[in-house]
Amino acid sequence: MASTSRGESLALPKVHCPNHPDALLVEDYRAGDMICPECGLVVGDRVIDVGSEWRTFSNEKALKDPSRVGDAQNPLLNGGDLTTMISRGTGAASFDEFGNSKYQNRRTMSSSDRAMLNAFKEISTMADRINLPRNIVDRTNNLFKQVYEQKSLKGRANDAIASACLYIACRQEGVPRTFKEICAVSRISKKEIGRCFKLILKALETSVDLITTGDFMSRFCSNLGLPKQVQMAATFIARKAVELDLVPGRSPISVAAAAIYMASQASAEKKTQKEIGDIAGVADVTIRQSYRLIYPRAAELFPPDFKFDTPVDKLPQL
Repeated sequence: MASTSRGESLALPKVHCPNHPDALLVEDYRAGDMICPECGLVVGDRVIDVGSEWRTFSNEKALKDPSRVGDAQNPLLNGGDLTTMISRGTGAASFDEFGNSKYQNRRTMSSSDRAMLNAFKEISTMADRINLPRNIVDRTNNLFKQVYEQKSLKGRANDAIASACLYIACRQEGVPRTFKEICAVSRISKKEIGRCFKLILKALETSVDLITTGDFMSRFCSNLGLPKQVQMAATFIARKAVELDLVPGRSPISVAAAAIYMASQASAEKKTQKEIGDIAGVADVTIRQSYRLIYPRAAELFPPDFKFDTPVDKLPQL
C-alpha cells in the first residue's frame, strides 16, 4: 500500500514508499507505475504521463518538432514572431453584415515585420536554388535586418538588398559566388546588386576578403566533370600566373577560367571555351584574352609532376 503524507492544507500530496520514505521513486513510463528502487514496491500505478505524446529522434531535431505548439521563435522579428495567424473563415459568423471578414491578420504583424519576413523567404529561396547551407542563410538574414533597421538604403528594392546581402554573406563565409550566379537566382540585375553591395559595405562599415582564383577553382572543375589532376594543375597555373604578374587587371574568375582551359587542353579531358564560359559565367572572348596573356610562358606554369596528353608546344594558340 502507498502512504500519502499531507502537510499544510494547500500542499500537494507526496507519494513515497512506506518502508523507505527517503528513497527517490522511479517512474516506469511504459506501465505508468511509481516503483521504490530499494525494495521494488509499486507505490503508485496508472500515473498520468504529462510529457509529450510524440518522440523526436536525433536526425529530426533540425526539422519540424511536433512536441512543440506553434512556429519556432524568430529572434530577427520584433516580439520574436510570437503572433497568432487566424485562418480564413467559411461560416456566416466569420463575416459582418457587409460581408467583410471580422478577423484581420494584418493587424497582428507590423509592416516592417512583414517586409522582413518576405525578404527572409526570398533569401531562403535563392539559397536553395544554389544549394547554400543554413549558416549562410542565417548570416544573410542578419545582414538584411541590420540594413533594414538602419534605413540607409531607402528607395532600394528589398529584393535587391537581399541579393546583395546574400553575395556578401557568401564572401564572408569563404564560399564566394559570382554576381552572375546571384543574378541567376534572383530577379535583380547585376548592376543593381553591385550598387547595393557597395552601399551595404559603406553603411555597415564592414568589409569582405578579396576573392582569389582558388575560391572558384574546385567548384568550376567539379561542375565541368574534370578529374583531380586537372583541377590541381589549373589551380597551380592560376596561382603561378598571379605570382609572375602575367594577368594584371584581370578578374580572378577570368584567370581561373583561362587556367582551366589551358590545363584541360593539356590533358585527355579537353573542354571548349564555351563549356568553361557557361560554368564560370564569363564570355568566350574574356577567356581568350586571359589565355593569350599566360600562353607565352605556359611551360613555366604547369606543375612538375603533370602528365601531359598534349605537349605545351602543341597547345592551341588563340
